[in-house]
Amino acid sequence: MLESTNQRITSVGIDIGTTTTQLVISQLTIENTASGTLVPRVEITDKEVIHRSQIYFTPLLDRDLINAAAVSQIVESEYQAAGLTPEMIDTGAVIITGETAKKENAKAIIDALAGFAGDFVVATAGANLEAIYAGKGSGAAQYSSQRHQVTVNIDVGGGTSNYAVFHEGKAVDSSCINVGGHLIEFDRQGDRITYISEPAKIALESTGQRLQAGERVTLPQLRPIVKAMAECVVDVLKTSTHVGLTKELLMTPPLQLAQSIRKVMISGGVADYVYALNGPTTMAEVTAFGDFGPLLGWELRVSLEKAGFVLEKPNETVRATVIGTGTQSVNLSGSTIHLQENTLPLRNVMVISPFISTIPETPQKIAEVVKTQMLRLQVDHSEGVVAIAMRGPRTMSFADISILAQGLLLGLEDYLSTDKPLIIVIEADCGKVLGQCISASANRSLEMVCIDQLEVENCDYIDIGKPLMGGRVVPVVLKTLVFNR
Repeated sequence: MLESTNQRITSVGIDIGTTTTQLVISQLTIENTASGTLVPRVEITDKEVIHRSQIYFTPLLDRDLINAAAVSQIVESEYQAAGLTPEMIDTGAVIITGETAKKENAKAIIDALAGFAGDFVVATAGANLEAIYAGKGSGAAQYSSQRHQVTVNIDVGGGTSNYAVFHEGKAVDSSCINVGGHLIEFDRQGDRITYISEPAKIALESTGQRLQAGERVTLPQLRPIVKAMAECVVDVLKTSTHVGLTKELLMTPPLQLAQSIRKVMISGGVADYVYALNGPTTMAEVTAFGDFGPLLGWELRVSLEKAGFVLEKPNETVRATVIGTGTQSVNLSGSTIHLQENTLPLRNVMVISPFISTIPETPQKIAEVVKTQMLRLQVDHSEGVVAIAMRGPRTMSFADISILAQGLLLGLEDYLSTDKPLIIVIEADCGKVLGQCISASANRSLEMVCIDQLEVENCDYIDIGKPLMGGRVVPVVLKTLVFNR
């Protein structure tokens, strides 16, 4: 690929959510943007969505079991509709999100879809990870960069509402609350309740409602509970200290609200009802999809406007998360790298970028930030490998590098106790020295890869290939979000 000027690849994104399942197929142009005398730098220079699937209800065998075979049939039928075969797919991502990620056999989907892509990134997305995907897919990240305004995207699905706060295009905060449009189920276009989830029962109790499965309800009976849920979603934007129902429904730490928020975008299954001209006026309109999503969308709009937030409509609403799934670009990490060759290749490594702006000045503060970000993205120390990424100043003194090395070792103590390789990706040209400092500061031998001169972002995925040119260069496949840049 590096010998030609450009190449077209086909990428698929599959989102299996609480209520719906969908996929998007894109064609990407990757091109060497460096001049002929420089080290090649291959980037995405064009992207085009060539097929958007129907939006399917996520097939379940029962309330706790995903029908993996039915999901694979959906994907197969959409490939046929797009005129593609699995062999024609170069890369892509399967993201299992929301309440679906809690289902007993969520990981069985990985096996069921194994034959449908060339090089899948597969993730059961935690709430904060899902929020960042949706915010980049909706266009909120790009909006914050172009308008130089702090922008929050709230992806409201069937079971959860996921917040991602963006500043100058970067995700700086995220959170999640257990509010979604499918937490109470009804006969479609009817008024009889068929199921009430645990979060909805909590909300019912807090509002003094006594609704039960099997009962028929009127719109005046239903509206107070939905309004209470919508107000909880808005409360998360107003303060970092919560009480009552909001505190009970929060699934992650609250937003830190380090910057004032005015601009809000809504994506996800209820988003189109947030931006509708009028709200639903009958139970048949509310329960058109067998839940209360249309009413939640409208009540969320009312609550946001009442609280003084400015609603901006995103580029993508219901398809934000699936648009925000994987693609790939190729970069080379240059001549000052530190690695053990037997560690490579590494595939599907999730990037964690803990430092929003500057790197803290002491090892203890560095460690605290790293631990907080690992917790926020729900990294399971027993599974998977992660890479710690940082920009850092263009030039770093040896003292700075030594402090950074000590802080990283402190912050990653629990992670490294499981004998995972330590992977560092730094934009500054000091990978070799940083790697040597980490080795010198560690009290035991570490399996380590420390590469530099690469710009990666939170929740990107990377592959690191075998070294080239006598060990001076490694190829890095960057599986970033397709509409991120």
